[in-house]
Amino acid sequence: MIPWLESNGDFPPLEGALHEPNGLLCAGGELSPHRLIAAYRHGVFPWYAKGEPILWWSPDPRMVLVPSEFKLSRSLRKTLRNTRYEVRLDYAFPSVIYACAKTRRSGQSGTWITTEMQAAYIALHELGHAHSVETWIDGHLVGGLYGLSIGAMFYGESMFAHVTDASKIALAHLARLLDENGFGLIDCQMNTSHLASLGGREIPRREFIDRLRTLTAGKPRQLPPCGRWPVDAAQRAWD
Repeated sequence: MIPWLESNGDFPPLEGALHEPNGLLCAGGELSPHRLIAAYRHGVFPWYAKGEPILWWSPDPRMVLVPSEFKLSRSLRKTLRNTRYEVRLDYAFPSVIYACAKTRRSGQSGTWITTEMQAAYIALHELGHAHSVETWIDGHLVGGLYGLSIGAMFYGESMFAHVTDASKIALAHLARLLDENGFGLIDCQMNTSHLASLGGREIPRREFIDRLRTLTAGKPRQLPPCGRWPVDAAQRAWD
């Protein structure tokens, strides 16, 4: 039996998700900014399909990427030295989340980024909690990603690419920016070979939660702890 989350209720103990596939913890509740921020602080995130109740997850182990451990392949380093592209922060957040929702993914028939989810994260962006990292070429948005920041913790949500390596460019610039600002982890949620190739690795949920408590209480060195990030903060040449 999956626990039901009441509108004003607290999340159940994470240990209750131990024996559920991918760490399913509970269902129900709402996608208000208050609920979502509480969920991420608790190590929980929403993921569900259209027509389903809201489902909340906390996988064990947890896929993470330490910003300083981002892996630069020779080909990606060459791409990053190309001056054709521009990286912008928080410039076109709604366009990024919409593109992520529309991107077809292998093994998926639909999208979990429903219109309800899009509205919820756009609201978080307007409050200064959700951010986009965007790759632009010749004035066109060609790739990027979005996620949340709380303290010195970044939670990656989704990425897209309309040209080769466009999402990797965004992630590389984000990892460098976060490392320079004292962020300790990028939460990648679940294991994929793509993220593993870029330096992502799994850690036990207990370790993830312990690090989460410390990092969410931290403060970025230069980026605003809440509010839009400067649009050009990540736009620098790559050595």
